[in-house]
Amino acid sequence: MANRKLVGLVNGVLIVAVLVPIVLSIYLAHRNAEAAFRAELGSFAGRAVIRANRVVDQATKALDDINEFHYTNCSPEHLQAMRRIALKYRYLEEVLFEDKGYIQCSSLGKLSDRESLGKPDSVGSEGYVAWYNSQTDLGFQRQMFYIGRPPHMIAIDPQSFIDVIPSNSNPINIAMIGLNSEKIIASNELLKPEIWHSALVQGKEAFQSQEMAYVIRRDNNLGVAMIAWAPLGPLNTSWYHQLLIWLPIGIAFSLAAGWYIMGLLRKLQSPRTRIANALKNRDFTVMYQPIVNLQNGEGIGAEVLLRWKQPDNTWLSPDIFIPLAEEAGLITQITEQVIDKLFSELGDWLHNHPHHHISINLAPCDIRNVHVLNFIRPYLTRYGIQPQQIAFEVTERGFADPRLSAPVVEQFRRAGHPIYIDDFGTGYSSLSYLQNLAVDVLKIDKSFVDALEYQKVMPHIIEMAKTLDIAMVAEGIETTDQAAWLREHGVQYGQGWLYSKALPKQAFIEWIARNHAIT
Repeated sequence: MANRKLVGLVNGVLIVAVLVPIVLSIYLAHRNAEAAFRAELGSFAGRAVIRANRVVDQATKALDDINEFHYTNCSPEHLQAMRRIALKYRYLEEVLFEDKGYIQCSSLGKLSDRESLGKPDSVGSEGYVAWYNSQTDLGFQRQMFYIGRPPHMIAIDPQSFIDVIPSNSNPINIAMIGLNSEKIIASNELLKPEIWHSALVQGKEAFQSQEMAYVIRRDNNLGVAMIAWAPLGPLNTSWYHQLLIWLPIGIAFSLAAGWYIMGLLRKLQSPRTRIANALKNRDFTVMYQPIVNLQNGEGIGAEVLLRWKQPDNTWLSPDIFIPLAEEAGLITQITEQVIDKLFSELGDWLHNHPHHHISINLAPCDIRNVHVLNFIRPYLTRYGIQPQQIAFEVTERGFADPRLSAPVVEQFRRAGHPIYIDDFGTGYSSLSYLQNLAVDVLKIDKSFVDALEYQKVMPHIIEMAKTLDIAMVAEGIETTDQAAWLREHGVQYGQGWLYSKALPKQAFIEWIARNHAIT
């Protein structure tokens, strides 16, 4: 049944791994095509807003110029001045003079019948007023846009506001709408209010309707909105082009993901499941490797070692399952279970032996944050144990990036926990950063202890530790000669089979009792 479920899981993961990149490539193709299409519409509408601002700027400058005129109203000199202004600014159609609400004359001449534009559609903060889509007999037989500042006003062809050329051959329409009046000021194509009104009121920037895509750009200072729209046909064409790019990429990723996941699942899926089940069933066992004072042989504490007994009564090496647990993201849960087992077994003993300590191995990911520090704090309080009785060992690769690890290590030490560098000399050791790391103990790897008689590096490591005032623990001591050499060269502590193998709880407690203050 378990194998059948596993096969089903593998097949499910494989199907997802193959389908997701293809589906994602189709989605990305459509999203990129749509983003480019809407960006083109938005750019077109944005350029129309810029164009409208330029037109209005010219009109206001023209009004400021003509309002400086001080001759008799509608005199030949006045008419000549209005004509000069109309010719000076390219977007102006006509300059007009108003008195008591009626047009008296314009740059085209005096008027026989006075006309009135009526109430303005918009009033600006600086005294400028505007009329949208007004039609008079002032020489133009079409609707015009008027902007005024008494006593003059400027006539502008509304198409001037939207006279923008698309950046490519795709047909794009544009319309300018007054935000206050909600009237169409200018449009190069029929645009029914029922299409755009609700979107404009709701503050939307883009919407679709009747196989058309619409983009809205607002200018609150100008009091207008530009709506650009285009048929969706070019979008579909662009999507097909994008699909030709993204689909092969998606297929390639699908093949790669399928190959990778099949290999990964073959290697990791079963062990990961077993590790997760072992955590759930609390199948991991902790053992205690005694640490001794090399000067007198007294047991001062121990290193917690993790063991995992298999169904065939063999023990699986941590060198095998710890890397798998790290890759599976379960290592922190294992660390938590080790801490829980340690305190449940030796919590009372440590409380009654305040001069002894236990060291716990941490994975590199455990030293990148203070989760473990927060996790262990309630145990210390519950059992009345001093923080210095619990040390933490971190391999050199855990310190590979001191910028990340050093601040966390400092928090551990401020909380009272000693920090050991484990297996020193076998990984990423660097003398340049070791002196900058706040650590308490350097653990000399067994490979150095095994080769003491040929060792040229060990004396330098010992002298360096002395210089930096870092205590030392030698690992893997198996002979009295090794112990004597290390003791003579100033190494303070050691562990190894010369003293004891890793022991279960009760055997460790009895060993400490037998090896107390031995001279």
